Amino acid sequence: MIEIKGLKKRFGPKEVLKGVDLTIPKGKTTVILGLSGGGKSTIIKHIVGLLKPDEGEIWIEGEEISHADEEQIRRIRKKVGFLFQSGALFDSMNVYENVAFPLREHTDMSEEEIRERVIERLEMVALKPKEVLELFPDELSGGMRKRVGLARTIALNPEIILYDEPTSGLDPITSDLISQMIVHLKKTLGVTSILISHDIKESFKAGDWFAMLYDGKIIETGDAEHFKHTTNPYVRQFLDGKSEGPIQFQER
Repeated sequence: MIEIKGLKKRFGPKEVLKGVDLTIPKGKTTVILGLSGGGKSTIIKHIVGLLKPDEGEIWIEGEEISHADEEQIRRIRKKVGFLFQSGALFDSMNVYENVAFPLREHTDMSEEEIRERVIERLEMVALKPKEVLELFPDELSGGMRKRVGLARTIALNPEIILYDEPTSGLDPITSDLISQMIVHLKKTLGVTSILISHDIKESFKAGDWFAMLYDGKIIETGDAEHFKHTTNPYVRQFLDGKSEGPIQFQER
């Protein structure tokens, strides 16, 4: 579905990505694990064209998009749903208007069709439309904002969903609900997903395939069982959450 080849990215003097090679299998949820600030979000921002690589290629369904023009990027973005860490809802719009926004921007659907889609998508993320449609983002809990953001993300029936730290800042019960939804949407919509996270517990609930980013490169890939029993000292230390090991704490 997605092929990343030799991806490099520098911000000023800091080289964040040093040659990332990663294959994202179709119809699966791939989890990219790694330290905070290590470049995980930088990878997925390249996939939607928010960043351009210094070197390397990004292929989506056989199309190289890292040097695509604006028209190609717009076409690719219609295939990709991006759930930002904060939910990124429009504060001036209520829940209905937030979820309806991409439908109005990118389709010719009637208002009746839009309303049906909005209600359907809210129900898919375990929200009761009658209770939330008229609420504004500042009236929602953190978990509800994430779910409304997810409803908006899937409004256009994307083929690919990118999740940027979807459980960040949430309590354990809400985090578990978000993980269940990621699995549910994969099965219901048949989407290919990339999950950026350092939440080990929730990642293993939601993921099918795993990749570990360290020092700007992917150092290990495999399924859940492979990762749980890996002997790679860097991956082992990260999964065990220990300060002692080859990964040394650095102030950023």
